[in-house]
Amino acid sequence: MPRRMFISRAALALVVLAATLSGCGQSTPSTNSAQKVTLRLGYLTRVTHASALVGIDKGLFAKNLGPDVTLDAKAFGQGTEEATALLAGQLDAAYVGPNPAFNAWQKSNGTAIKIVSGSASGGTTLVVKPGIQNAQDLRGKTLADPALGGTQDVSLRSWLKENGLQTNPQGGGDVFIKPTKPESAIIPAFTANQIDGAIESAPYDVQLVKAGGVPLWSDPGTITILVVRQEFLQAHPDVVSGLLKGQVEANDFIHENPDAAAQAANAALAGALGKGLEPDVLSASFQETTFTNDPGAASLNDQVHKAVSVGLLDPLSLDGIFDLHLLNDILKGSGKPQVDA
Repeated sequence: MPRRMFISRAALALVVLAATLSGCGQSTPSTNSAQKVTLRLGYLTRVTHASALVGIDKGLFAKNLGPDVTLDAKAFGQGTEEATALLAGQLDAAYVGPNPAFNAWQKSNGTAIKIVSGSASGGTTLVVKPGIQNAQDLRGKTLADPALGGTQDVSLRSWLKENGLQTNPQGGGDVFIKPTKPESAIIPAFTANQIDGAIESAPYDVQLVKAGGVPLWSDPGTITILVVRQEFLQAHPDVVSGLLKGQVEANDFIHENPDAAAQAANAALAGALGKGLEPDVLSASFQETTFTNDPGAASLNDQVHKAVSVGLLDPLSLDGIFDLHLLNDILKGSGKPQVDA
């Protein structure tokens, strides 16, 4: 009898141990959404970030993230500032231009971020004073852009180089380039004849044209991507999946209801900036921008080459920077074409 009691207690202990281990196995993915999580999301106050603007205003991110995730959306003025915040662990994800993302990847030796989706392409134009008809007319002129090393800055310097005009990071060369902060200050500088033109993304390029400028060259490449800190992606893939579902729905809304989407984006801009865009600027900004979940790997690799060629990036491989499996699961589940890295 005592022996049978000993065996029974041992069996009971094994059952308790198995149940404990089983419970541990279920909670290990700090990844499950039963945890309370805050997602710190960065975006820029540009129409080329309308995937984020619409997702925020229409509640598409909040809906797909669920009640256990708090969305803390932060507006930034420059992608270079977002990259700094990502590297400092102050953001978990960000809608950002390609070149700030490349810099974050390079500075962290490939450990900081992953590109999990595209967002937008195009929507970027070099606008100049009337009478400037080609690149050669820019020799000795002063052009502005949002930030040294930003996507527009690299695009401008590369285009000038392709046309035989040299620049340098100090602002000298055949064409003087003046990074300008805040970005909105470029418009009054243009109207005051302090600059001869600027490369800008929507809505600022549209505002330059409205101020009397003439489009000289447009960049069709990827302008906005969605990146996530690797640590956050590993810990909370379900949260990132919810964010991506919200973005896919936001881009669907933009394509299916462009007027309503423009108004939603404008409402988000008004919330961040205190006022929205004029109707004609808003409409033209949406028309020149393509919103897509595809990051455009070929375009991104081309932009790396451009940044290296103008001395704003050390030679860099993008091998390993993409993690598109969550996005492709969502696209496949909704019957949409998947994207490649």
